[in-house]
Amino acid sequence: MVYKIGQKVRGTVTGIQPYGAFVSIDEDTQGLIHISELKHGYIKDISEIVSKGDEIDVMIMDIDEYSNKISLSLRSLQKPKYHPFANRKNISRYGRKTGIGFKSIDDKMPEWTERALKEIEISRK
Repeated sequence: MVYKIGQKVRGTVTGIQPYGAFVSIDEDTQGLIHISELKHGYIKDISEIVSKGDEIDVMIMDIDEYSNKISLSLRSLQKPKYHPFANRKNISRYGRKTGIGFKSIDDKMPEWTERALKEIEISRK
């Protein structure tokens, strides 16, 4: 069978390693679900998510055309528990926690402009 990237297929877990799980898609084709593609979030032990012999639905993420290795994902078929930016208000890099934002740039701009003009004036002399 010819597989395509993005295709959803059903397979059987044939082996588990510390780096991922091997899944047999058909008699001749086997793919790997990397540990990072098993679920959203941290995974301490792969056997908590899948076991040898489990039948699971996976999505084909990549097919290496030279070695015919197939990368699979279980995570892409799951809805994340929360959006990665859902908690933006509490992350200081977005300026909400400190309350500063771009206001500080607006306050400092006249001072910076004056200093830059003085330096240009000095360099011309």
